Amino acid sequence: MSSTPEQPTDPFTPPQPEEARAQRVYASLFRIAERHAATDQQRHRQVNPSLLGPHEAVRLVSLLLSGTAQLDDGEPEVDHADITAALSLVPLVRGELDELETGLLQMARGRGMTWQEIAFGLGLGTPQAARQRYERLASRATPDA
Repeated sequence: MSSTPEQPTDPFTPPQPEEARAQRVYASLFRIAERHAATDQQRHRQVNPSLLGPHEAVRLVSLLLSGTAQLDDGEPEVDHADITAALSLVPLVRGELDELETGLLQMARGRGMTWQEIAFGLGLGTPQAARQRYERLASRATPDA
């Protein structure tokens, strides 16, 4: 039985890390949205106003295919070429995300966060796992000689 806000946690029941992580993800989105994306101007500052970014393109095609986003009047249906184009962008998006994560980890360390704190944020079990993740990401980002 999992705990709820009304029910205290049973000290003899092991915690459920997946449930705690899911709750942290929701709380994280809410916190960042409330503190740094509360206005239209704040939400749009990371979007290029004249060019669709690769991650935006992949997300858009995915949302249209799933029915989460609706086509505008006169907008063509998503076709196989659109899907192929989005799939072609996935490696670029993955690389950009790796670079973002590497930079965020470097800035976290620069701000005095410990590997234990970073591991917690990433949902990893140990500080060593967080450090190894950083090392893998950093080695991928290093251009070949």
